[in-house]
Parts: sequence; C-alpha cells; structure tokens
Amino acid sequence: MQFDLPTGNRFALRSATLPGVLSPEAIGAVKDGLCAADLVISDGRIEAVLKAGSAPANIDGVDLEDRMVWPCFTDMHTHIDKGHIWDRQPNSSGDFEGALTAVRADREANWHAKDVETRMDFSLRCAYAHGTNLLRTHIDSLAPQHRISFEVFSDMRTRWSDRIKLQAVALFPIDAIDDEVYFSDLVNVVAAHGGLLGGVTYPMPDLDSRLDRLFQAASGKGLDIDLHVDETQDASVLTLAAIADAKLRNGFEGAVTVGHCCSLARQDEDTAAATIAKVKRAGLSVVSLPMCNMYLQDRHSGRTPRSRGITLLHELMAADIPVAVASDNTRDPFYAYGDLDMVEVFREAVRIAHLDHPLDDAAKLVTRVPADILQEPGAGRIAKGRAADLVLFNARTWSEFLSRPQADRIVMRNGMGIDRRLPDYRELDPLMRG
Repeated sequence: MQFDLPTGNRFALRSATLPGVLSPEAIGAVKDGLCAADLVISDGRIEAVLKAGSAPANIDGVDLEDRMVWPCFTDMHTHIDKGHIWDRQPNSSGDFEGALTAVRADREANWHAKDVETRMDFSLRCAYAHGTNLLRTHIDSLAPQHRISFEVFSDMRTRWSDRIKLQAVALFPIDAIDDEVYFSDLVNVVAAHGGLLGGVTYPMPDLDSRLDRLFQAASGKGLDIDLHVDETQDASVLTLAAIADAKLRNGFEGAVTVGHCCSLARQDEDTAAATIAKVKRAGLSVVSLPMCNMYLQDRHSGRTPRSRGITLLHELMAADIPVAVASDNTRDPFYAYGDLDMVEVFREAVRIAHLDHPLDDAAKLVTRVPADILQEPGAGRIAKGRAADLVLFNARTWSEFLSRPQADRIVMRNGMGIDRRLPDYRELDPLMRG
C-alpha cells in the first residue's frame, strides 16, 4: 500500500471501510454489509469507532481512502504438529487413506521434539504474518507422541503468547479409548497442558459407550471437546447425530465442537434436517474445512470429483448454529498446499460454499464466530476498548477483496505494524533431508 502508518501513541485511521458484522459500534449507512468509519487508536487500543470524517482534526492520522479494515483472524482448526512434511512424505494418491498412511509413516520415523518444534514455529510465523492472532491446533496423540507433542506445544504457547493465543486438542481414533492405561494417561497429559479432548469418530460397535467414556472423562477434568466427524462421502456414515445424543445423554456442560461433518451433505433432506435439529438442541458448534475437504473428498484417479466435500453450511447457519471455517492441514499429506492464511481460507470458502450474494455476514466465519467458539469473545471484533489488532487491505469493496490475494495487506498488533516477511521454505530443508 502507498502509505505509512502513523508512529505516535494516538492517531486516527480515517475513512476506513469496515465489515459491519464485525463492528457493532460502526456508525453510518451499511451497504453490502460494509460501512464507513474513522478509528481512533490510543496506546495500542481502539479508543473510538466514529462516523467517517468525524475523528478529531488535531490528531495525527492517515486517510485510508475507503480501504477495508478487519480485526485479526481466528483459525480454529489447524494441524501445526504435522504441517510442512509434504516434501519428505508426500501423499502419492492424494486421497484420505493415502494421507493416513503417509502421516503415520512420517510420525513414527521423524516426529521427535525438535522436528515438531521447528515445524510448529514455522507454521506460526506464517499465520502471524498473515494476520492471525488466535489459533487452535489438533495434535496427533497416539502413544508415545502425545507426551512429545504436548510438551512442545506448551513451550510454543509460552513463546508465542504475545503474538498468537494458542489452544491444543488431542487427536486420536475413538477406538483407542479402549486402552484404559493409554487413555487415562492421555487425559492427564491434556489436562496438565490446558488442552481439549478430541478424537476421530466413525461407525463401530459400541460407539455410544465409547462416546460416553469420552464425555465422562472430559467432564471429570473440566475439559472441552473438539472432534473430527464424518470426514467421508459415505452417506451411511453419520456419527454426528450420535455425538449430539451423547452430549445430551451425559448432561455434558462443556463446549463441544465438531469439524468436517462432510457426510451430512450426502443425506436426504429429512435426515439432514433432523440431524441439524439435534445438533442445535445439543448446543454443538461446527467448523468446516473447505480447502482440505475439496482436496481429499471424492478423489478417484482419472475421474472428475462429483461432490464438493463440504458440510451444509447454509442450513446449519439458518438453524442459528455457530459455524466457522478454518485452514485445517498445511503442506502435509492431508492437504498439499496452504499457508495458514485466513484471507485465502475466506476467499475459497466464499467461492466453494456460495457464501456470497449477499456477503453481509460472511466475514464473521473467520473472526468473531470462531473467537466465540474458542471462548475468546474479545477477539474478532473492532470495538472501543479492544486491542488495535487489525488488518488493513487495499481493497474497498467485496469484489476487490475477493479478486486478489491481498498480499500487500498491513497487519497491526497493538496499534503498530508488524514485519510481514514470511519464513523461507529453505529453513525446513535440513528436516526434509532427515
């Protein structure tokens, strides 16, 4: 962008364009979900959100000339423990089974503490440079990896605490809960590191009893739950309903998030409606991972995919269920691409899931809704008293915003611009050579 940010302790961002859904204090007409405003920044916080043209003339400032301003992003479903392993462990088939096999091989061969730490740090530097300030990662947690990776995560959470707030979820196949010694140790490790219980659900005998054990263990330790659910195009798979039933049956009072839910889109209308009603009644939150699911789902060699692989976002939102979108995997066997850039996630989600026409509410799916789901309601909004953690774009309209990658954005943290240089992939070369 062709301007410099003011450097004083108090200044104004004049003639900004804000997504109205992200700034409840915005004053003035809203058109296409966007409104004009002046922002006054003082000592790293938002002092005021004012009608455009009304910021005090006697304070320093910059005229944004209608450029968009967003709050920093929340990326609520990632896998930074397995990120950036593609170059040493690609998925030659590009499908889900190939991803499982490739990740298992790489984990068993390479995931010592230094390897996980280096790749996590690289991932976080990417996310930070792109404008994310709140991130949840799932952590592969089959023994003995759970003890290695959660220790590394705790260290990263401390090291990054002034830049990105981090949360971690234990990821393991739900049938591993049958190993009582392992599961008890996992629960203790998760609780000791302030994490969440997770897992992958799929049809199996005694799924209900296994879910009961998961919910009871979480309740006993005061842990929330975040599950990988129905990541398949097989319409016979619908464990989402079983999870909702389990939460209700166990009277679980914690938060429960379900990710993917791809097979929900393969149901007939009555089954889908009944399942969504059950999700609503149970108070579940849903996160969709459109880029990864488009990559993996309905992939067959020599055949064009017929299904988009995403869940019923519109129907879930119409039922007033909290719904977000997120990055998921990054340059690993589950998704060969990506950079933890929530602008890319938002842009692709809008296109893939038809979140446009109108676009009035779409911006909340990568900001305030995931922040609320992660129980960080101070994030994802532009409002008086909040930290001036902002992202400034050259775009003035939705068409401009969604037509380019916004690579020239400015990221502000506590009212100051950050160094947005991305880490060089060459840094990872020693790991890729083993």
